[in-house]
Amino acid sequence: MSTLVIKLGIIGYRNHVERLVEVLQKRKDCKIKYFYHPTKKIKNSKITNNFKDLFLCDAIIISSPNSTHYEYIKKLEKNYSGYIFCEKPPATNLFELKNLKNLNLKFKSKIFFNFNYRFSNFNRIINKNLNSKKLGKIINVNIISSHGLAFKKGYASTWRADGKNNLNNILETVSIHFLDLAILNFGSIVKSHNISNLISKKGTSHDTSYLLLNHKNGVLTSILNSYATPLIEELMIVGTNGYLTIRNNKLKIYSPRSTFDKKGFFISPPISSTTNFNMKSDYNNSLKKSIHFFISHVKNKKNFSANNYKLSLETNEILLKLEKNR
Repeated sequence: MSTLVIKLGIIGYRNHVERLVEVLQKRKDCKIKYFYHPTKKIKNSKITNNFKDLFLCDAIIISSPNSTHYEYIKKLEKNYSGYIFCEKPPATNLFELKNLKNLNLKFKSKIFFNFNYRFSNFNRIINKNLNSKKLGKIINVNIISSHGLAFKKGYASTWRADGKNNLNNILETVSIHFLDLAILNFGSIVKSHNISNLISKKGTSHDTSYLLLNHKNGVLTSILNSYATPLIEELMIVGTNGYLTIRNNKLKIYSPRSTFDKKGFFISPPISSTTNFNMKSDYNNSLKKSIHFFISHVKNKKNFSANNYKLSLETNEILLKLEKNR
C-alpha cells in the first residue's frame, strides 16, 4: 500500500472535518472517497448515506459529534478490517469505555485516537522545562484556552450546545487535550476538582470548565476552557527558580529567583529569553503531524502501539470520573 493512494472515508462533514480536509487535500498520498452522514441528503457524489460504502476505504476518520464515536467504532468492529482515526473523546460514559477496553486486540491495533496536542510544540515546551535550570522544580502549571464560540450565531442549535446528549462538550472536546498533556508530563493524579457551568446562557450544555489537578509528584495544574470569553491562549509554568509564560504570541522565561533590589528585597526576575510562539499555528501544525503519524501507519501497514490506545482510554476515564464527581 505504500506506493498507492490511500482511500479515505470521513464520518462527518462540517466544522472540525473542514480542518482535517484542509490538511488531507494537500497530501498526494491519500484521497477522500466518501463523506458519510446518516440522514442528510446532499447532492454530492462523495457524500453517502450508506454506511457500507465506507468499507471500500483503506482508512476511516470519525469526526462526528462526541456522543457518536463509540457507536461508529462498534459498527465497524465486525465488518471492517482497515484503519480508524477517531477524534477524542473515545467514549462519553464509563460503560462505553469499558467496552472499548475489551475490544479485540487485532481490531484495537488499527485504531488511533487523535490527541494531537501530543505532537505539539506546546507539549515539547512543557516537557523540556520539567527540570530545567532556569525554572527549577515545577510546582504549578496554569493553562487558559478560550474564545467566544457560544456567542456566534447558530451556536445554540448545534450539537455542542445540546445538553441532553453533550452536557460536558467543553470538557470532552477542549479540556481533554490539556488533561492528557498534564498526565503525560506530570504523571498520575491523586486529587482533582472540576467546575463546569453554562455562562453564556446559549444552548443547554456547559460552555465553561475549570479543572484543578494535584499530581502525585506535587505539581498543581489548573485548566480553564471556555466558549464564553474573548480569545485567550495562555500558559504559565511556575518553578522554584523561575517561571515561563506564553501570552500574546510571546514565550518568555523569567529567571533566576534570587533577584533583589538595593535593599535586599525580592523583585521580579529579569526576562531570561523571549521567543515568538503562536498557539493557533502550533495547533494546526500538531494536527498535521498527528494526521501524518496516522497516514504513515496506514501506508506501511503498521499497527499502533497498545500503549497509545491504553493512554488514550486512561485520559478519557479520568475525564469521565471528573464529570461524574463534580
